[in-house]
Amino acid sequence: MTNLQPSREVFITCAVTGSGNTTGRSNKVPITPQQIADSCIEAAQAGAAIVHIHVRDPETGTPARDPALYSQVVDIIKESKVDMVINFTAGMGGDIVFGSAEKPFPLDEAGTDMVGATERLEHVRNLLPEICTIDCGTMNFGHGDYVM
Repeated sequence: MTNLQPSREVFITCAVTGSGNTTGRSNKVPITPQQIADSCIEAAQAGAAIVHIHVRDPETGTPARDPALYSQVVDIIKESKVDMVINFTAGMGGDIVFGSAEKPFPLDEAGTDMVGATERLEHVRNLLPEICTIDCGTMNFGHGDYVM
């Protein structure tokens, strides 16, 4: 008989919106602060220990980094009294997307999103989540090279 008992503790993280512009992929992706918070609460009630939070522009569904949207999500989560570790993304604002593999310059302006560290981390500084993730480095992703 196989022993199905875990040999170590496991922590489940749920990224309720996913990264990037995911709202067009499914009508189940939460968009508003209320929807995002509700999805975080559902995930925690289902067993997730950590919720990884990206916010969306409530009007367009596109990724946003507005500190007020993060604040609304956190307020709703805290009011719920459901226990979870809050993990903010700080990935937005550090993306350089090159042109084609044969002609990397000029940059892909539609995909490039660069801001300074102060703006990129404002929501983290204001709300002090338990965890914050910040992507940095280079990688090959999709159809070309990508710098975070």
